[in-house]
Amino acid sequence: MSKQTFLQGTLILIAAGMITRFLGFVNRMVVARMMGEEGVGLYMMALPTLFLIIALTQFGLPVAISKRVAEAEATNNRRKVKQILVISLVIVMITSIVFTTLMILFSPFIASTLLTDERTALPLIAISPIVPIVAVSSVLRGYFQGKQNMKPQSYSQVIEQVVRIACVALFVKLLLPFGVEYAAAGAMFSVILGEFISLLYMLYQFKQKKTIKIRRNFFAYLKSSTQTCKELFSIALPTTGSRMIGSVSYFLEPIIVAQSLALAGVATALATKQYGELTGYALPLLFLPTFITQSLSVALVPSIAEAEAQSNHTLITYRIRQAIRLSFASGAIATVVLILFSVPILQYMYGTSNASSFIMLLAPFFLFLYIQSPLQAALQALDLAKPAMWNSLIGNMIKFAILFFLASNPAFGIMGVAISMAVGVVLVTLMHLFTLKKEVAFQLPAADILKMIILLISTSGIGMILKYSLLPASVDLLPFLFVLIIFLSIYISLLFILRFISKDELAQLPIFNRWIKIE
Repeated sequence: MSKQTFLQGTLILIAAGMITRFLGFVNRMVVARMMGEEGVGLYMMALPTLFLIIALTQFGLPVAISKRVAEAEATNNRRKVKQILVISLVIVMITSIVFTTLMILFSPFIASTLLTDERTALPLIAISPIVPIVAVSSVLRGYFQGKQNMKPQSYSQVIEQVVRIACVALFVKLLLPFGVEYAAAGAMFSVILGEFISLLYMLYQFKQKKTIKIRRNFFAYLKSSTQTCKELFSIALPTTGSRMIGSVSYFLEPIIVAQSLALAGVATALATKQYGELTGYALPLLFLPTFITQSLSVALVPSIAEAEAQSNHTLITYRIRQAIRLSFASGAIATVVLILFSVPILQYMYGTSNASSFIMLLAPFFLFLYIQSPLQAALQALDLAKPAMWNSLIGNMIKFAILFFLASNPAFGIMGVAISMAVGVVLVTLMHLFTLKKEVAFQLPAADILKMIILLISTSGIGMILKYSLLPASVDLLPFLFVLIIFLSIYISLLFILRFISKDELAQLPIFNRWIKIE
């Protein structure tokens, strides 16, 4: 089985993430244009419940599996690897059956009482079979990550998106005449098919590359895995706490939004439409750079865990700084582009620019989000998941307090929801940084902070010059893409000038190491 270095694994995940994000936007454009804002609102209001159930089902195991498998691989302990897989599969299969059943039984109550729109019941029921599929996939992903082989999960992500796009237009078109709730259910079913085909590919890769046989002496390994179970839970439980806070927050958000907007006098249909614009149109664009930060986070966990086992604190500090630097570099360009060009981007993608005000407000604050994921991954890899959990809990409690206070005020309405999101993002990220400083004496050098500021100011200035000098008032697609290409080329040059990307890092990648010599 091929093993990649930290940067090689990250690059593979980034490439897959880039492809899947592009395909995901294609999927969103198809769904948005076929179902409209109200249909997208129903779709997006059902997703938080699904993510909550998946978080409960996975039980924080992917991170734990990755860390423990990496440790077992370091000592060539195949028996330990098999015990990890056996325990993990048993746990996720039991939890998936329990929570899928509960999701189906309580979907009418969730839809009518909590989400205040009974039409979301059908999408919730339609998406429920995906839970056990994702559960098994998460175990295999953790296994491959622990092996530091990022290719199987990367390819499976692309396969999942291709299948989803191939099916979504068909199902939405077939079911739309019956109502937007049926169309939303059809979109959910396409997600299930994509995940199922992706899982089949992961199982095929596992069978082809495995060095252990899961079915042989399965129950014997299960009985003898008590210590392994404890070791998994020591990581999984606090990690579950952090993810549960995020998932519960995501689950409660549309409920609190709906109730708050109702207090502000906003009708249910309008509230659903506004929430669809914020979460279905604006947030996907703002979350675009996170495929890079998530890739860094996935590769960061086994890398830091290995360095910690070797007591290499210098490498730990370097990896965290490296992840922050690369995450900020990916987020800065997205932030400036979205602030300057939100209207044409939304118009080209969704046929409406109604969500531009949300993007203009949130984009500067989401710079903190782009470095939040690597910081949390570092905390988990250093067995500091419990402080990370408390950071998330405090941040989300404050966010919801602000959300309810502002969104229930007619003067703010849906903009109050956006403001609360900005506050939550900044607060949690700063608390993660403080925790790392307190526990492992980590801090960002002043030189790195200065370079970030210079990069952001330079990029903003160059973007404004290009916008007002090369683009007419009425922008066509081709000139707009041409300006973006020029902008991106200049930005990449800035990254090298300011040393956000070093020659040493490029030399570690096979595509560059033939031409770059480390001095």
